[in-house]
This record gives sequence, C-alpha cells and structure tokens, in this order.
Amino acid sequence: MRYSSILTLFSVSWLLIISATHGQSPVFEWYSETVSQGICIQNSYPKGGPYTGPTDEYFNHSYLVFFSRIVNETEDTLMINIEFSADAVAIPHSPDTYMKLFLPVEEMSMDKVHEFSYGVTSLVSLYDDTSAKRVIAPHEDGFLYIVALFYQTDSAAWRQERGGNRAELVLRGDQLYFKLPPQIDSLHCGSITFSQ
Repeated sequence: MRYSSILTLFSVSWLLIISATHGQSPVFEWYSETVSQGICIQNSYPKGGPYTGPTDEYFNHSYLVFFSRIVNETEDTLMINIEFSADAVAIPHSPDTYMKLFLPVEEMSMDKVHEFSYGVTSLVSLYDDTSAKRVIAPHEDGFLYIVALFYQTDSAAWRQERGGNRAELVLRGDQLYFKLPPQIDSLHCGSITFSQ
C-alpha cells in the first residue's frame, strides 16, 4: 500500500513538471546579427543533412537550411528583392565541389526554429525557387529561408571541404550579399530599398 502511494505521488509530480515545462524551449541563439540604416538582419545556424530529392548525374548531395530574419526598425516600408543565380557556384579550394542556392517559398516563423530543417519540407521543388520578394512594414519583420545544396562532380571527391556550415545575409549600403565563410566571402544576391 505504501509503495503504491509513493508511486502515485511520483507520477502526479512528474505530470505536473511535464505540463509546466511543455512548450518551453531553450532561448534561440543567432549565428550573427547586424544593424545598418535601421535594418537588423539576424542569421540562423544551419540545419540539414543528406539530400535525397531529385538529382542530376552528380554525387554526394547534401543540403543546409538557413533562415534570416529582417527587422525594419525604420519609419519606411522596406522592399526586398533577392535572387540567386540558377547556375552552381564552385566552392573555392575544393575541386569538383559545387553549391546551388535556393529560396523556398514556404513561410518561416519563429514557431519553426526547433523543427527539422526549420520546417522546410518541399526540398524536391527547390530548382524553381531562386528569387524572392518581401515587403516589410515599419517596425515589422520578415523571414527568408536560404537552402544551400552541395554536390560533387567526381564520386571520389567526398573528402573535399563542401563549404562552411555558417552563412550570413549581409547589407552593404542598399545591396544584399550572401556569405558562406570561409569559402565564399561575398556573393551579391539582391537589394533593399525604402518606400514611403
């Protein structure tokens, strides 16, 4: 009898702890955060893994998902235009290794930060999504997914560095650049303009 009372007390206590902590998660940490001209850009760490979607004749496919949060701290509306080339980018100092960049059309939100691949589920349709436009009202924010798909043209090149696992969207003047340190320091990818 005493054993069952202790077990019941333990079970009730455990359920109270679980219900009190349900939905709570560790604070989300940004890889980088910069502010320029009243525009704050926060960049995530990556999530990803082996890519199993449709591929060409290449080898060792993998992907990383990043997202950027753009906060408009100004009194003007921001018009964001971003576009990556449909062509692959060679990874410097890594022979036979390439990367293609995509902008999934799925909507990102902070509710998805703890999901696998930050909630991106339509990797099979990546080849169509290389450009995006966003309008961000004053004192509002907006999100952009960026997916990097890596592959190699030589099946024996799997030991090559594929590029960094950190990425940043940065603003210089009114121009946007994508960085994948240490291999890609500055890849022009768009612009931000103000509209009243």
